[in-house]
Amino acid sequence: MKRLCLVVLCPLVCLPSLRAQSPEEKKATIEYLRSLQTDEGGFMEKKPNPASGQKDVGTLRATASGLRALKYFGGEARDKKAAAKFVESCFRKTQGGFGNFPDASAGAPDVIVSAVGIMAVVELKMPTEPYSEAVVKYLADNAKEFEQVRMAAAGLEAIQKPSPRAEAWLEQLGKMRNEDGTYGKGAGVARATGGAVVAVMRLGGKVEKRDEVVKALKAGQRKDGGFGKEEQAGSDLETTYRVLRAFHMLKEKVNDVEGCRAFAAKCRNAHGVYGVAPGQPSNVGATYFAGIILHWLKE
Repeated sequence: MKRLCLVVLCPLVCLPSLRAQSPEEKKATIEYLRSLQTDEGGFMEKKPNPASGQKDVGTLRATASGLRALKYFGGEARDKKAAAKFVESCFRKTQGGFGNFPDASAGAPDVIVSAVGIMAVVELKMPTEPYSEAVVKYLADNAKEFEQVRMAAAGLEAIQKPSPRAEAWLEQLGKMRNEDGTYGKGAGVARATGGAVVAVMRLGGKVEKRDEVVKALKAGQRKDGGFGKEEQAGSDLETTYRVLRAFHMLKEKVNDVEGCRAFAAKCRNAHGVYGVAPGQPSNVGATYFAGIILHWLKE
């Protein structure tokens, strides 16, 4: 009889990991994210250890992630005006791109940071005119590697601007494509395919052999419910985000929605924010991935 009770109770014990985030959990997430905004307006990637003596330093990448995470968890920044001022201060006008810190001496513009920066401009509903023309040129001139092209495409989509390099970038992506329309190899096919297909679509290209692409994406879901990198056995939120972004744009669904939701829940730490994988330290980027993944899974 005891054994039967255990069998009956097991689904009840497992339910919390499958249900949607409770209002109390959302509140905790929002409060923690809001606490990451510094007096200068930017967001920190995570709270520094008080014993370390480190200053609260915001970055543009963390600010963009924090703003978007708050949106998907139903909150907003403590001070949007300060956040906008911080984003503006990271723009390197003479070079046309964004740096990760306001101080120009802290580093030159970067392709990925510039794409993130223009997305933060859009997220804060700042006027895009002071930035868009320069950023389009900067990204066209400097995006060379796949990750740079992928992020450049995302930034350009945010401001709804085409790139003069779009055709060349699509040709570059085409050379990476497998015969069946997928990208990558082995256990990394879903991640590589998700990232590349999204870039192709954002650049106005056609997804070749769409049915095979969707089949490969669905086949990439792992036993833990998420999606992961080729060299790792477990899943992570960043890869899961890439694949679910592809599903979202292709208007398709992951095979095991509840399993994917449960995986995201396992990445949540006690104070309300998320690590990139179960048991990993919390950070604002992983929390953004969790927020948008949970949002897509509700659609």
